[in-house]
Amino acid sequence: MENRLLGRTGVSVSPLCLGAMMFGPWGNDDRDDATRIIHRALDAGINFVDTADVYSGGVSEEIVGQALKGRRDEIFLATKFFMPMSENPNARGGSRLWIMREVENSLRRLRTDHIDLYQVHRPSPHTDVEETLGALTDLVRQGKVRYIGSSSYSGSQIVEAQWASRERNLERFVTEQPPYSILVRGIEEDVLPTVRRYGMGTLSYSPLSGGWLSGRWRENSASVPASQARPGARFDMSVEANQRKLTVVEDLALLAEQAGMSLIEMAIAFVLNHPGITSAIIGPRTMEQLETYLPAADVTLPADVLDRIDKIVAPGVTVNPEDNSYGAAELSSKARRR
Repeated sequence: MENRLLGRTGVSVSPLCLGAMMFGPWGNDDRDDATRIIHRALDAGINFVDTADVYSGGVSEEIVGQALKGRRDEIFLATKFFMPMSENPNARGGSRLWIMREVENSLRRLRTDHIDLYQVHRPSPHTDVEETLGALTDLVRQGKVRYIGSSSYSGSQIVEAQWASRERNLERFVTEQPPYSILVRGIEEDVLPTVRRYGMGTLSYSPLSGGWLSGRWRENSASVPASQARPGARFDMSVEANQRKLTVVEDLALLAEQAGMSLIEMAIAFVLNHPGITSAIIGPRTMEQLETYLPAADVTLPADVLDRIDKIVAPGVTVNPEDNSYGAAELSSKARRR
């Protein structure tokens, strides 16, 4: 597969990034099988692997570290921090205290002396962005981290972080990791244009919208999430917004069939076809799933197919707002009180 430049870093990465969230108790708890999946992805041309400390409580990082033994230099390795790792109130977030401690844990689990891309998993409403950037800058200068990135930051939060880096002479976020799929197009309105203005790379996650675009959930299907990592509310078929998604998925499945491709191929290719996307993160749980994802890297959607997708789900629209990763703090009941 033809590699792409990661923003303005000069680094080349594959258009498909192997996401490791499904490796471990959250998904596939067979470490040997997970290792085979990782090796198959690498052999297929994927040179980009993304995980996080919180995935299966650190087990995902351990599996990735084990699988990359002897192949570490082939890979651009990314992981994330921020989510709670224990009941300890300081074992989470974007504080210097936690970042300096947790990076050592991730390095140990990943069996490496450096992380290529260290990302803040979510923005913190309680931590000054300069606190987080300052700690990450020190890690870059110490050689433990090569680049830093953000995940699920709004357009305004991206701008704030970029300005803080410029004003304080700190390392800047070179990537953003937002959710993006045919069903979740909210970032087209603000996040993607902002990221492109700052020359950042965009690593979009959930191109299949948590399995909705895999063909698993169709009309009359059961409301069963694919893994422990996904909240059941997103798959509750009694919810009106999910019913709308079912109708949309039926229309998209028909369009994919008429275009001569699988729904999975069309969904992933849709993400990769956007000029603001660097890599789409695929998160297979099984080898079979990986094999169905790989062909999408070579699919280019013609203009008429893209136009028909836009008629089914308009640009900038997220069919079910629960699928967004933005505004959790800003829109909480307490924040809305007058």
